[in-house]
Amino acid sequence: MPFIGVLPEREQLFRPRPRRAVAVSDAAAWRLNPAHRGVYDKLDLALAEGLLAAPCGVSPMALGVAPEAPVFVKPIVNLAGMALEAGVSRADAVPVRPGSFWCECLEGEQTSSDLLLEAGRIRWQAHTRAGQWRDQGRPCVWEVGVAIPAIEPVLAQLVERHLADYTGLCNIELIGGRAVEIHLRGSNGFFDLYGPGFVPAWVALVDGAPFAPPPPVPGGMVISVFGRRPLSGEESEALAALGVSVDEDRHTPDRVAILRAADRALGRAALALLERRRG
Repeated sequence: MPFIGVLPEREQLFRPRPRRAVAVSDAAAWRLNPAHRGVYDKLDLALAEGLLAAPCGVSPMALGVAPEAPVFVKPIVNLAGMALEAGVSRADAVPVRPGSFWCECLEGEQTSSDLLLEAGRIRWQAHTRAGQWRDQGRPCVWEVGVAIPAIEPVLAQLVERHLADYTGLCNIELIGGRAVEIHLRGSNGFFDLYGPGFVPAWVALVDGAPFAPPPPVPGGMVISVFGRRPLSGEESEALAALGVSVDEDRHTPDRVAILRAADRALGRAALALLERRRG
């Protein structure tokens, strides 16, 4: 069976193929995992995690939020990804948008963790940290394969509460150690940096074959280049000369390219090159 939801330009990463259908996109994950699809209801997740939140139409002030306080507004279920229709609003100006909700704004480090689970038991995990450079609230820089031991007990508790009998790959996003999203798939844009043992180990797990956790992630950096102007030939050549891969993004309207650096030193060099573009 194939992996479901793989973009054509990413097919080469997904080898070998599993014997059963395995989701790569959120839409496929929702369809293929009916017992666990409830994690995609982000309002329920926020409330379960003790966050102050309500559907749009319920005034934040009615729940004690100051009018000038910022709240985060996003769709209750969004299988399209990339924080579409999500953003910060004043509490007294929350749009009455059907299918969306508001939630208290969280502060602190933003992380994205991919976990291989076997019947709700964490067998392997990889952590990625968001950098400070942002575009409309979206992280532009992700440091892949970082050690963040402080969040691992939090992830274990979230798995126990929400994915107790799940087998496969999942992703959990935290801000300040609080859960903001759970996905029944991994962070596909980071797989290039996970090493050659990752996909075979994932396939063995979902197929019920003998499983050995893949090695720890070597580390690297993924950089999103947002804007309307594509990278110039000179910029692309300079990045390639550094050893940074440059992929055009044909799917996100305002992201012109995705850069991947095999180590963080190369990533920092790419960021220095892009500083001129930001100016």
